[in-house]
Amino acid sequence: MEIIRKIIKIDEELCDGCGQCVPSCAEGAIQVVDGKARIVADKYCDGLGACIGDCPKGALTIEERKAEEFDEEAVEEFLKTKNQEDEVKKETMACGCPSSHIQSFTPSQNCEQANEPVTQESTASQLSHWPVQIRLVPPTAPFLKGADLLVAADCTPVAYPDFHGHFLKGKVVMLGCPKFDNAQEYIEKFITIFKANEINSITILAMDVPCCQGLPVIIERALNSSGKNIPVEKVVISSGGEVIARERMVV
Repeated sequence: MEIIRKIIKIDEELCDGCGQCVPSCAEGAIQVVDGKARIVADKYCDGLGACIGDCPKGALTIEERKAEEFDEEAVEEFLKTKNQEDEVKKETMACGCPSSHIQSFTPSQNCEQANEPVTQESTASQLSHWPVQIRLVPPTAPFLKGADLLVAADCTPVAYPDFHGHFLKGKVVMLGCPKFDNAQEYIEKFITIFKANEINSITILAMDVPCCQGLPVIIERALNSSGKNIPVEKVVISSGGEVIARERMVV
């Protein structure tokens, strides 16, 4: 049944698809589709506007219009189905994808490379574990215990010439895209990781583009929900491959 009520309005011209509004919607009513935030169905939106303050572009407002009534039972069923689908995806990846097999190893260097200063020309890999994708790393992975964590947007290794020598060395890396992946799934994954492992520090490596700004928000919310106090540094990389900002985050 349609009634006149308050509901979220999304200005597609202002929306850049950063996805920061998605975790704020507990009902799952907002998803990023084709690069834009969209209402999945009117009946899932309660119209309270919890997502508005997290939009850096001001693309979200509340309007009054004819829409389906908010259906709490439908929301519960929708979230239940969505969680089941996410679990199936995780099980499929864990069983059928070799990329999910846990490996820990020591980065190798020959004697000549070991004695060289770290420069942008350094070629030795500093990767110490596998897998590296946020969605594939299990919270119980042994390499997470006591780790210095590098949470990097998956464009950063391509943009920054000395990603291995400057950022990856001595750290456990987790790569992902805050725009195209499920932000709420990321938050829940990091909450579990922070609770299960004594993480020493977190470095967030993001690109200087709007969609990457969701990554610090994800880490901040996961830390707040986990109750952990872990030092966090945010580093921003330009598309030209330069470090343009570094700051300590207060969480």
